[in-house]
Amino acid sequence: MAKSGFFHSIRIDRKKCIGCVRCMRDCPTKAIRVKNGKAVINKERCIDCGECLRVCQHDAVVPLTTSSADLNRFQFKVALPSPVLYSQFGQHIMPNEILSVLKELGFDLVYDEALVCEMTSRAIEKYLDENKGPKPVISSTCPVVVRLIQRLFPSLCNLIIPIEPPREIAAKNLRMEISNKYNVKQDDIGIIHITPCAAKMVSINRPETMKKSHLDGALSIQEIYNEVMMKLKKPKKHHILDTQSRVSGIGIGWTITGGEIRGLKYVHSVSVSGVYDTIRILEDVESGKLKNIEYLECSICPDGCIGGPLTVENRFVAKSNVLRLIKTFGGKKRVDYHFVEKLYQQKFFSFEASVKPKPFPPLDKNREKAIKKMKLAEKILKKLPATDCGVCGAPDCRTFAEDVARGEAKINDCLFIKTDKGQK
Repeated sequence: MAKSGFFHSIRIDRKKCIGCVRCMRDCPTKAIRVKNGKAVINKERCIDCGECLRVCQHDAVVPLTTSSADLNRFQFKVALPSPVLYSQFGQHIMPNEILSVLKELGFDLVYDEALVCEMTSRAIEKYLDENKGPKPVISSTCPVVVRLIQRLFPSLCNLIIPIEPPREIAAKNLRMEISNKYNVKQDDIGIIHITPCAAKMVSINRPETMKKSHLDGALSIQEIYNEVMMKLKKPKKHHILDTQSRVSGIGIGWTITGGEIRGLKYVHSVSVSGVYDTIRILEDVESGKLKNIEYLECSICPDGCIGGPLTVENRFVAKSNVLRLIKTFGGKKRVDYHFVEKLYQQKFFSFEASVKPKPFPPLDKNREKAIKKMKLAEKILKKLPATDCGVCGAPDCRTFAEDVARGEAKINDCLFIKTDKGQK
């Protein structure tokens, strides 16, 4: 289960930050303040959505992923690329070429996660067949969506499907298989996810539904992109892995909005992407407007994982590449559904523990003091100009009033109040 404390997948490089407030304005959970001309992240409110990473034009928001040097501590290294990687190198590069090049980069084994995406689709169907609880059931694939629900919509935690995402299922299976096949201790095996977003590092270092992640780290697509591209451009002297018959078109579809539900038989399903649209649809779920929907697929990144902030290719081009790959590999099943159902009955896909609500902390841990601070914040808010200008270093006037009530800001930080006092 999740460890105590906070782990985050991003940090602010104070040397590069110019205090432009763009990250502060775009943060959906109001987790960023600008103090003394530099952005500061409130660890209790950050959900690692990556919006700050996406909008910062000064490279001041730094993703915290595994470095290539960290791989040397493992005796047996495994690359587990997100199928998003297949969309990054143009229309004529096939998945088997990319997997082959990854092996040349020093990995002992590479594995196509798309196959496990298809397996997970079947496990989801089995769960929906059996589930008699409230609707809609919400996808657990995006770790940021899970965090968002924990913080902003804690009453919806029980709707999150108790099935681990494909990256964890694949790593769990690989560790056992490799240990047996190659006679390697499980602790000597390093399984590295190649990821389009830094949030995967959060789920690896602070998993919410298991004691320990089955993954050992995550490399960003940006970090390996140039090296992979250079090898792909060279004459094909490298060995092409025989994956053509195994790559799953259903699994590749998981990289774009609607891809997860595309492989399901359930017609009353909805997909949504982007942090603000996700928040809006979760508000509808919370208010009871979507009870007739069976399954809800949510992705924080626009257009799905192909819109992750650690990708390289323009997401619209990447989406076109994914659609072409889906057409190439088709919707034909590549996995044995009877085998998947057997694993499902053995709870191979299941959470070890349910997702627990983690609402944002009140103005004070003491209930009586919290009420007093709430009243103080309302009183302060009435004095503010309601312009939400951000000059004070907070994203809006209400948030600033709450910061003042907590003692984390001073009322004179508001330029309008400071000016009024100066004129008097």
